[in-house]
Amino acid sequence: MNDSDDRRAAAADTSCPPWALREYAVLADGERGAVLDPRGRIVWLCAPRWHDDAVFSALIGGAGHFTVEPADPWHVWGGSYEEGTLIRISRWVTADCVIECREALALPARTDRLVLLRRMRVERGEARLNLDLDPRPGFGQGRMRDPRREDGVWTAGAQGLRMRLAGAPDAVWRDGAGLRGEFRLREGETHDLVLELSAGRETEPLDADALWRATEQEWRRAVPDCSRLVAPRDARHAYAVLHGLTSVSGGMVAAATTSLPERANSGRNYDYRYAWLRDQCYAALAVAAHGPHPLVDDAVRFVAERILADGDRVRPAYTVDGRPVGKERSLRLPGYPGGNDHVGNDAGAQFQLDTFGEALQLFAAAAAHDRLTDEAERAAAVAVDVVERQWLKPEAGLWELEDRWWTHSRLSVVCGLRRMAEVLPGAAGRRCADLADTVLRETRRRCLHADGRWRRAEDDDGPEAALLVPMARGCTFEDDGDAATRAYVESRLSEDGYLYRFEHPGVPLGEAEGAFLLCGFAMALATHRVGDRVDAFRWFERTRAACGPAGLFAEEYDVRQRQLRGNLPQAFVHAMLLECSVRLAGESTLP
Repeated sequence: MNDSDDRRAAAADTSCPPWALREYAVLADGERGAVLDPRGRIVWLCAPRWHDDAVFSALIGGAGHFTVEPADPWHVWGGSYEEGTLIRISRWVTADCVIECREALALPARTDRLVLLRRMRVERGEARLNLDLDPRPGFGQGRMRDPRREDGVWTAGAQGLRMRLAGAPDAVWRDGAGLRGEFRLREGETHDLVLELSAGRETEPLDADALWRATEQEWRRAVPDCSRLVAPRDARHAYAVLHGLTSVSGGMVAAATTSLPERANSGRNYDYRYAWLRDQCYAALAVAAHGPHPLVDDAVRFVAERILADGDRVRPAYTVDGRPVGKERSLRLPGYPGGNDHVGNDAGAQFQLDTFGEALQLFAAAAAHDRLTDEAERAAAVAVDVVERQWLKPEAGLWELEDRWWTHSRLSVVCGLRRMAEVLPGAAGRRCADLADTVLRETRRRCLHADGRWRRAEDDDGPEAALLVPMARGCTFEDDGDAATRAYVESRLSEDGYLYRFEHPGVPLGEAEGAFLLCGFAMALATHRVGDRVDAFRWFERTRAACGPAGLFAEEYDVRQRQLRGNLPQAFVHAMLLECSVRLAGESTLP
């Protein structure tokens, strides 16, 4: 049997066929995320934490799912989030009834235990709903064993995980296929399902009412009011996504999923279930622009811990508990259509200079809010030391490519050093200012084009949308290149109001990859910085439109097919939307 035959043979679960990425919704509690398809099937969930093996992996062709849906196949579906939360309301309309299912991962979360809540209610008519629960630990390779029903609660276990399910006492356990049950509800009736997956044996009652109350209270506490911002509902949703992706450790994963392709059959699909320090800095800077909210403290703590622990060996990405990210490996599953099935990420071993520039900007923003801890101040000093030793060396840059002298990385460092110079007293501040001048002077010499714009790299004259990020942050470099660079990027990298990262030689825009939504929001911010509010809003609104019905953004957007590309929800895209909402409303608490 050849490799392709082996991959096809691994597809054990055909009951949950794939959908276009824009159709999926996500539930998250900071420690893990569940992907929900529009028909009510949970097709992705890792347990007990983000970087652990999936229990439901149908999203990438593996086995395992948790389905609640009408028995009548003749129905349409929709849904929405309760504002300022990741509590999802799925809604089905059949010929005879209207059904809603309220769904959430329970809060506050524990790292060793997840609780998934599903509350069904018939709004009109009478309904029959089907339950199908098939947990498969180890990305579909394992099966739950020793199923038992005690006092109406099902229990089972496998591969270090224990399962409990309340609310389906009459369901039937099928050998090798999990639980199947049926519910009949009249108009106005509700029914609760509570699924627990834990690393140990739990005895706490699975009280749905109490769990819902605690979850609602936590969301009210966690997500601030955004009513004064541009697009306030989307701004609160972005904040809820960022909160849902942030662990109690402080680490924020880049996305909830792995291996969702950026371009079909191109080999560009990666595991994003890890905390990229740069991405977390982007998110925290966006939140800090709105105010000194808890996500700022989370980021400061996590980033400072990593810099103090690793110094020159700081990695771009870590697990949310601060451990190194493993190398890429295949699970030998079919993968999402057009993609593969990687876990791990080779970028975790790179050196990316701009990470330190973004960290310094984060620490300066924390200081502006009087939130710079002693630990973070020590980490800032270490970051300055690393920059001083490393800034002349080639490195992988923002897009994690080959080692080169990337312009964006140096300008990010200059921005971070200048911001720290503004908040550090005495000699420490002067050191940052002097180092910033040194880096900028050499970057000008190597990377400023004769026509007044910034080159992409010392050896590359092409356009680069990443150069908009320092401008979006308000880091201007006298008259060096800002206006010319912005105009050049727009002229070469925009299509139909969306923006791409850079040019791929010999390949037209849109054929090599999708528009990069981070860049579109960065263009909105950079345009706003030069006082062009009309064009800034145009870029903001066009980029904001590139989401699915659930209001979630992936990393890229296929402009011609109007489809999401890559893993979701992508944290730094939601972060930049939030920052646009703050700054375009004139509500920023930072420069």
